[in-house]
Amino acid sequence: MASFSKCALVVTVGLRPPLHLKNALSTLAFTLKFPVMQLEFTKMNGAGNDFVLMDNRAGNISVTPEQAVKICDRHRGVGADGVMLLIPSTSGKADWAWDFFNADGSKAEMCGNGARCFARYIQRVTGTTKDEITFDTIAGIIRASFQGERVTIGLTTPHSLKLNEAVTLKNGCATIHSLNTGVPHSCLFVENADQTMVTSIGPEVRYHQHFAPKGTNVNFVQLLGPNHIRVRTYERGVEGETLACGTGVTASALISAKLHEFTSPVKIQVQGGDLLEVSFGQTGDEFQNVRLTGPADFVFEGKIQVS
Repeated sequence: MASFSKCALVVTVGLRPPLHLKNALSTLAFTLKFPVMQLEFTKMNGAGNDFVLMDNRAGNISVTPEQAVKICDRHRGVGADGVMLLIPSTSGKADWAWDFFNADGSKAEMCGNGARCFARYIQRVTGTTKDEITFDTIAGIIRASFQGERVTIGLTTPHSLKLNEAVTLKNGCATIHSLNTGVPHSCLFVENADQTMVTSIGPEVRYHQHFAPKGTNVNFVQLLGPNHIRVRTYERGVEGETLACGTGVTASALISAKLHEFTSPVKIQVQGGDLLEVSFGQTGDEFQNVRLTGPADFVFEGKIQVS
């Protein structure tokens, strides 16, 4: 945190301060009103879904939603799909916890690719040699295990499965399937994911009244073969397409199991080119032991000043 020493300023009444003094006063007033913090961070990505991570175990970092937006800005900040702070768990049921901001400053309940990155970050900054670690999220406790640079996370139990819902869009009626895998997801099956209008259909579905008031993430799913799909995702909170969405590919794999008799594990090709894997157990309409496996890579470390 920035610290400021007390200062005294004497101005002779009746005299106009010189220009350099007026500029100094303006700078001082702005600095006192908006203290500048210098924050150390680590940049990571999970299958192209990228994040800024910070160590706040000591509790001396306070990031506002507005600051998170600035940090995620790809032109004026570090650039990321989200910001994660490592904090102590207060539940007494997990090793650690996260404080997660989406790129638009909103809080994220869960993020599959982010969870894999967060697990490897914990491993690095804490020096733990445990084979499995746990951390609290808004969606629940996440378990993570390590296979070299790849990470497997156990997701919270999916719920709110809805299949074959007819939703009216601008260009006609679409058949949409939905499932909550920590955050709400909708899936549309398409013939060719590369030719799909993700940036136009995505926001229309994301903000559709059918999914109000919270909205939904939107996945466009192409069948490639038995237990193999291609997925592109328009992410709520990022408000655009990302190179991968962990909870999105999970929802897409599980819905494919229901509609197309896929069996565990399911391979998913994402927009960034990486291959993710979703494994699960299934009893009727219920899914258990849902796991997501994929890369979690360190990119660089740095410092950024935010106010």
